Amino acid sequence: QVQLVESGGGLVQPGDSLRLSCALSGRAGAMGWFRQAPGKEREFVAAVRWSDNSPNYSSSVKGRFTISKDKAKKTLYLQMNNLKPEDTAVYYCAADAANLIASSQWSAGSYAYWGQGTQVTVSS
Repeated sequence: QVQLVESGGGLVQPGDSLRLSCALSGRAGAMGWFRQAPGKEREFVAAVRWSDNSPNYSSSVKGRFTISKDKAKKTLYLQMNNLKPEDTAVYYCAADAANLIASSQWSAGSYAYWGQGTQVTVSS
């Protein structure tokens, strides 16, 4: 059974940085981060396969966010730099047993397991 526990959210000012963590119990082929702002649909942020280092990013975060993993700690990270008010959302960690190809990583429906979410608020 796969379980995901996120941490690291908080209230920051525009331009600040935050790092989210997602602790994995069980095994996963691919993991990703999604976010959902009030009144909006859940959207893809970034994803990576556990077996390689070829991350995918949405255009809205590319160059500012970095997804990484620590295999020894079985933890996925999302380093978020130069945060903007439009980054405000609940951030969810997702995982699937399959080694998802890049085109599948973008879809929330591709992931069988989800964390509880962590709130990120960017406001001055």
